[in-house]
Amino acid sequence: MYHQCCVSKNRLLAIIGIVVFFSFSSALSEDSHDLVFLTWSEYMDPKLIEKFENRFNTKVKFAYFESDELRDDMLLNSDGAVYDVICLNGRSIKTYSRQDWLAPMTTKDVPNKKHIDLRWAEAFEGAAEYAVPFFWGTIGIAYREDVVKQPISSWKQLIEPAPELQGRIVLVKDARDLMVMALKSQGYSINTSNHQELDKAKSLLLAQKPYVHDYSYISLTEESALVTGDAVAALAYNGDALTVAEHDENIKYVVPEEGTAIWVDYLAVSKASKKKKLAMDFINFLNEPENAAQLAQYVYFASANKAAEKHLPQEFLSDPIIYPGMAFINSSEFYLKLPPRTQKKYNDILPQVTGE
Repeated sequence: MYHQCCVSKNRLLAIIGIVVFFSFSSALSEDSHDLVFLTWSEYMDPKLIEKFENRFNTKVKFAYFESDELRDDMLLNSDGAVYDVICLNGRSIKTYSRQDWLAPMTTKDVPNKKHIDLRWAEAFEGAAEYAVPFFWGTIGIAYREDVVKQPISSWKQLIEPAPELQGRIVLVKDARDLMVMALKSQGYSINTSNHQELDKAKSLLLAQKPYVHDYSYISLTEESALVTGDAVAALAYNGDALTVAEHDENIKYVVPEEGTAIWVDYLAVSKASKKKKLAMDFINFLNEPENAAQLAQYVYFASANKAAEKHLPQEFLSDPIIYPGMAFINSSEFYLKLPPRTQKKYNDILPQVTGE
């Protein structure tokens, strides 16, 4: 997703976000029946969208972000007014609600909230009031088992890579995800504010840099670097690794033995939306158990909707990549919002590592 060029793609995507703001503003003035969904790309089943559009006599338009930072910028540029439904991570809920970007949602507004597992509904401050859990998962390592001489089981194998991995590692250009690898390799918390631990993690990432092919996110298509062989290992989200593995059975996914982060995505309604009822109907529709199950299988992620499980095949439910066991969940960490000084340190580390 991110590559260096004369204009960094981070900057380019920020510009795109601003363009999206004005283009959507114009489009919405022409047709107020459209519902605008701000989300990750490749995170929705087109068949479900068609079903929703037919049932509610509407059209769903998509606006995409490729990083949490870009989503923040897009909402800041529009004050949330362009978008109706927002996909966001748990640690952003409190911040967005304080910005007055989110509309409260009750079970009366979204009756299918009753199907949501309370473990995820109450995982982050403000979630119960402002958002409905969508999917949850892990970040780990996707790698080509036919190329590596020793199966990957530790973050340290990316930090100090074997010869066959050197120059063929793809790492995401995201400070929190990068630091998970570096911090966990040393036994530190992913939410640490200890500056000595953060400096150690930074040193590890800088020492690793000569072995990194690219700081980006792997494509999920047959042109993915993992499929072509340009990359041997990459940081990836669990469901995305399974999607890429459809193109090559030699691609495997592992959560390193030192542990990792559990992420949770949520759906929220923009407070500035003029179609709040339709937006809440959309979230309610996605949480009809059969629909939630269909979408989970499309994206290979674990649904936060407990009632969806009876509509999922046992093979899906028993896949430890999609549904890691409770022992793993209890020993892993949620991403938490960092104190401002710590976040600033993260923001300073990232460009030093990626070169931008």
